[in-house]
Amino acid sequence: MAFRVLTRTAGNQQQQQLKLLSDLLIRSFSSGPKNVGFIGLGNMGGPMASNLMAKGHKLHVFDISKEAKDSLQAKGATPYDNVAELAKASDFVVTMLPNNDIVADTYDTIIGSGGIKNQTVFIDSSTIDPNVAKAVQKKVKAAGATFVDAPVSGGVPGAKNATLTFMVGGTTEEYQAVKELLEGMGKKITHCGGYGMGQAAKVCNNMMLGISMCGLAECMNLAIRLGLDPKVFSDIVNASTGRSWASEVNNPVPGIIPTAPAASGYAGGFATGLITKDLGIASAVATSSNSPIPLGALTHQIYRTLMAKGLANKDFSVVYDFIKNSEGK
Repeated sequence: MAFRVLTRTAGNQQQQQLKLLSDLLIRSFSSGPKNVGFIGLGNMGGPMASNLMAKGHKLHVFDISKEAKDSLQAKGATPYDNVAELAKASDFVVTMLPNNDIVADTYDTIIGSGGIKNQTVFIDSSTIDPNVAKAVQKKVKAAGATFVDAPVSGGVPGAKNATLTFMVGGTTEEYQAVKELLEGMGKKITHCGGYGMGQAAKVCNNMMLGISMCGLAECMNLAIRLGLDPKVFSDIVNASTGRSWASEVNNPVPGIIPTAPAASGYAGGFATGLITKDLGIASAVATSSNSPIPLGALTHQIYRTLMAKGLANKDFSVVYDFIKNSEGK
């Protein structure tokens, strides 16, 4: 009798999971605008939410900044004073938040306040520890909803131009369910594997980004001190083996790329505080996986030094200014 009850219970759970998946796919592939919640309207989140609105989706937005909410409201979004009410009004919820703790607290608040509906799909595009993403996924699933991690690459220009790369962690079916929505904000949507694998890809990518920016800043400074014209050397780099996203899009030398943060006193862009946080995550997961990261560790230390000098809110390309003003001893 006990075996029969257990079998029936397992069968019911399987049927519920299949129904949830079926409903998820049907809703995601249905035509027409979707009810989308967006939590976190900063340098990246604001443009991403705007692009979803441009695709015709109905946006529900939340941010601790009233100015950020007002900006989206002026474009037609509905602002909310708390994340639980936003989640209740949304079929899809995108979170774009600064760090592990804020992501975890936001989802705990939504779950604890009864903000989760059975068919809601949560997409976290923050950059956080893969283990935090896995923990949040378990909580959201236990509450009856769906969660995938989908961090992005492409920076503020990519967010504004809807050309971001999304790295998705979740099942194949969940990836297919969110792909169309993410295409409203990006041009490359990649399934990286199971839960947390999107974050794993993003952490490794951002470590490479930090390393390449420090390398570019160091080499630009050396070239200038040797007497090379910075624009000439920049053109050489971008036509040679030293080419990178940093050199093409975000050159740290003022006056080379008019749209780069370096051209406006390193304002905006990808904050030094955020790259430092991401390098800290890389350091932690490298330790837990027994992976040597000598260049990543050195880059982390350089950006921690910039933080100590009060440069947390400057674009991370400000490392050039730091190197330029060093004595090289």
